[in-house]
Amino acid sequence: MDNTYNDIKQGERGAWLSILAYICLAGVKLAIGYFALSEALSADGLNNATDIIASVAVLIGLRISRKPPDADHRYGHFRAETVASLIASFIMAVVGLQVLYQAVTKFRADSYASPDMIAAWTALLCAGVMYLVYLYNIRLAQKIGSNALAAAAQDNRSDALVSVGTFVGIMGSQFGLPWLDPLTAFLVGLIICKTAWDIFRDSTHALTDGFDAAELQAIKQTVREISGVKKIVDVKARVHGNNTFVDMTIAVEPHLNVSESHEITERIERRIQEAHGIAHAHIHIEPFETAK
Repeated sequence: MDNTYNDIKQGERGAWLSILAYICLAGVKLAIGYFALSEALSADGLNNATDIIASVAVLIGLRISRKPPDADHRYGHFRAETVASLIASFIMAVVGLQVLYQAVTKFRADSYASPDMIAAWTALLCAGVMYLVYLYNIRLAQKIGSNALAAAAQDNRSDALVSVGTFVGIMGSQFGLPWLDPLTAFLVGLIICKTAWDIFRDSTHALTDGFDAAELQAIKQTVREISGVKKIVDVKARVHGNNTFVDMTIAVEPHLNVSESHEITERIERRIQEAHGIAHAHIHIEPFETAK
């Protein structure tokens, strides 16, 4: 458990890096997008602004997750991160819809203004910065085994790709296709809404104790191969932040004493931690004869 809290603390570094990067890039994109008349770059800046909120939510969730179990949180506070992500998804959806509205309004205008080339080079530079942030966070996530930070890293990479798309759209507008700029803004709005939906779906799935069926079958297969396990009567799993909790009932030979049965549960706990990274398991023993 101590290692889990230490890993969460390390993960905060990645969240802080994302926050600082998004603040700087959002400010630059919004300012240059405004003065260079680029709807696409402005939309990209708003996208980064929503990412600030999402990163702050992840940071707050990580901070609360570090609180140890108390009288009314016996499983700890690991789900605080998931709740924060759910709130962030609503905010991102609102911003995404606003970007879509502005892009459609620009499409309906009688004429389009081609943005200044500085907007294109700004988008390309920001894409490079975000890709470096992605590399740092994905490596840190792999080192500490943080699913939340890994998801944040994937968001960093998506933002880098969005900025590349913004660059392409602005460049296209310089060659007699000015409508590419608002079109790119519209696509960025769709990406923001899609990201919001993905976060909402994953958060609600975790908060309602949803768990990947294929992963559950893999856990069961691992346990079946352990010596002494005669039958898996029942197995359930749920996700709390970066942690997976497993509740399992197994059947063993009825002639085994308490110590021998306990040794089987110890083998199960060690094996599923090695194979699946699960450090929290509650295993109930039943005699094989009554479990048939």
